[in-house]
Amino acid sequence: MAELLFDTYGVPSIAYGVDAAFSYKYNEHHGVCNKDGLAICPGFMTTHVIPFIDGEPEYKGCCRTNIGGYHITDYLKQLMSLKYPHHMARFTWEKVEDLKMEHCYIAQEYMPEALLFQNRTKEAEDKTRSWQLPWVPPPTEEPPSEEEIARKAAIKEKQGQRLREMAEAKRSSRINELENDSHGLEFLLKQLEQVEEHDIRSFLSATGYISRKEVESALAKVTQSLLKAKGEQAEYEEKPDAERFHLLNKPDNECTPEELKMKKRQVFLKSTSEGRQRAKQKRHEEELEREKKNQQDEQRRLKNPELYKEQLLAKYKDLSEKVEQRKRLKTNGGQTNGNNNSGNVGRGERLNAAQRERMRLLTTAAFDRGKGEDTFGARDEDWQLYKLMSKDNDDDDETPDADEAELARLTSRLREVDPTFVPRSDNGNSQSVEAPRSRPLTEEDFRIDFGVERYRCPEILFCPNWIGIDQAGLDEMAGVSLRRLPSKDTKLEEKLTSSIFLTGGSSLFPGMSERLEAGVRMITPCGSPIRVVKALNATLDAWRGASAYAASPQFPAQTFSRKDYYEKGEEIVRGHQFRYHAL
Repeated sequence: MAELLFDTYGVPSIAYGVDAAFSYKYNEHHGVCNKDGLAICPGFMTTHVIPFIDGEPEYKGCCRTNIGGYHITDYLKQLMSLKYPHHMARFTWEKVEDLKMEHCYIAQEYMPEALLFQNRTKEAEDKTRSWQLPWVPPPTEEPPSEEEIARKAAIKEKQGQRLREMAEAKRSSRINELENDSHGLEFLLKQLEQVEEHDIRSFLSATGYISRKEVESALAKVTQSLLKAKGEQAEYEEKPDAERFHLLNKPDNECTPEELKMKKRQVFLKSTSEGRQRAKQKRHEEELEREKKNQQDEQRRLKNPELYKEQLLAKYKDLSEKVEQRKRLKTNGGQTNGNNNSGNVGRGERLNAAQRERMRLLTTAAFDRGKGEDTFGARDEDWQLYKLMSKDNDDDDETPDADEAELARLTSRLREVDPTFVPRSDNGNSQSVEAPRSRPLTEEDFRIDFGVERYRCPEILFCPNWIGIDQAGLDEMAGVSLRRLPSKDTKLEEKLTSSIFLTGGSSLFPGMSERLEAGVRMITPCGSPIRVVKALNATLDAWRGASAYAASPQFPAQTFSRKDYYEKGEEIVRGHQFRYHAL
């Protein structure tokens, strides 16, 4: 600091001092404290304890801890941010500093004070302070009037009419486009009737088609699309299977290579067509069965509603437990294969007979692949093998689907019968937790309450280890300072404890003097006189003391000049930096 002041700024002379010493000497001059005493200064970043003997500071007995008002503010900011995470932007450093100085206090005994708030007593409610954030009540929505409902219905109808007109225009455009394509293909077929068979390919080269059959197929597709667009699908008749799959009954040795490829494709198309027909028929039967069950359920419900509801609940409970047990077996496994080592069996170890057979067929097909030409599907037996390999024939997988469908039907039915019914969650808990619903914010949501934070944050001055600083508290620092004095004089210690002087911004908390007096009494001999006094102005007395020191006639003699610094070097600062403190 001296080097910076002399070399950079050209200061003519410097005198150093300690803020706590300046404040102590200023208050001693006004009769607040004695010549012998302890100056305790909890400042912004640090806390100092300086013993004074005959009005002079005894720096060998000083002690310091790295905790102060900064740490209290930061601790309060953390606690309030955790308590009200939605209002973190409100807890600026300046605002938290104001809240600390306005609401925090020192508890005389921490644990009894904490029990008051833990038990939520009337005294704790009286000690709780609130900070109301700006809040504007949301506007109340009134139900729409009949005129407003009619106006919205008219607008909705107008929009629907416009969409219908647009859809009709698009449909008409599509029909015109398909009709033009149909007329063009019909005209092309008429031209092909006049062309020789060997000239058809060259004649169709400019059209993108290669044969008459391809043109006829394109015309059939366009015709089908046109009928569908006009809503006349029922008039369109598909060709019978005998014409669509005419190669299936023809032996392979009588087919050309192209016909063999076409036959293979027709086998696949026929299988998929039959599968779709079976699925459609199955869905139709399931729908009829569902309607029949619903009618029977409705009759039973009208006959005895309470009994019907109890039966539904019992059936729902049994079926849900069955489905959940099956899901647990699929995911976690069980001791069903005789392996008792871990109790967890993978699904591969619990395959049934149909699944094991399918795995064997898949393995065989994969092993045979690559041994020459791949001819799978050329024979009817291959398609039978394909059906066996399909998962649709796995009865074990169909049962859970049926059970789950029945469970969904029961759930829907119970919701219709009992509006208060809550289905089970996926994890099997009967008491499912509903999704949180948003609610309108109220004035209480914008109210910040200060309860335990009021005394918990300043408590770190006495318990720094709460925030990870392994050092002594204020009362312990007084004892450390007394033990560091060169002379072990009991009368001197009594003089010092009878004039404990508090200064610094963090000494302004209510209850600080009483708490410090009680703490010092615990570490001093019984009957020792203890008196704690506060500075006239804990924040400005250090400056006022330094101002009086600078204005005193002996001040120039207690400074060292730039000439002294250049002649003697920095050792002059090290040897005399604590001398220049007295008024």
